[in-house]
Amino acid sequence: MTALELRGAVRAYGGLRALDGLSLAVEPGEIHAIIGLNGAGKTTAMKALVGHTRLDSGEARLLGTPVAAAGPSTLSRLGFVIDQPFGYPELTVRDNIVHAARLHGLARDAATRAASSWIARLELEPWAGRRARGLSLGNRQRLGLACAAAHEPDLLILDEPTNALDPAGVLLLRDVIVAAADRGAGVLVSSHHLDEVSRIAHRITVVHAGRVVGALEPGQADLEHRFFEMVRAWDAGHRDDVLARQEAHA
Repeated sequence: MTALELRGAVRAYGGLRALDGLSLAVEPGEIHAIIGLNGAGKTTAMKALVGHTRLDSGEARLLGTPVAAAGPSTLSRLGFVIDQPFGYPELTVRDNIVHAARLHGLARDAATRAASSWIARLELEPWAGRRARGLSLGNRQRLGLACAAAHEPDLLILDEPTNALDPAGVLLLRDVIVAAADRGAGVLVSSHHLDEVSRIAHRITVVHAGRVVGALEPGQADLEHRFFEMVRAWDAGHRDDVLARQEAHA
């Protein structure tokens, strides 16, 4: 069973199509990275997959279930960080992780053990008793990752998870993603850091103008150049269409 799938996804905001027929999938145990310029549609696609935005047409499926029909038994197997990392500002780091694990179905004792484990794993011990509102951006990102992963979900969706992380945090994140895939979870991750995703991804998809415009091979040399060549080639081939849309909504 595919971990997640988008088929022909379309989402428009006024005259702008954030998603324009985008299709992608993630298999169990696979790390699938999507890359693209700002406004390419990556975050919109992820929001559609977790039910935070509705598609105008197309289909989104999680663990074999249409997102619109996904109930607690499906959603409890999902972990995600999109836009802003999860964290109730008035709760401590430890309490946030416990509550996140409980919301995903863990019993209290198991949630408490998971919180202790993830605090150690993401090196959050000095801030375990601090309220989330007092954390740095980087430590908020670590907390959000812990809240998304503490219940060991079958599917992880991470939108720009390296934002605000220092080099040590990036290494910890890499270990978390690889370990999740090793135990069979599907992982969809977006990033601007091509070198970083190339180290861990099984597949890299290029998203531009709300569409899949190509793929890159992990470990290739000159990934940045290949990425920009792909985007420029698409723009050149669709320049008349782009100009017509801009004029129509000027």
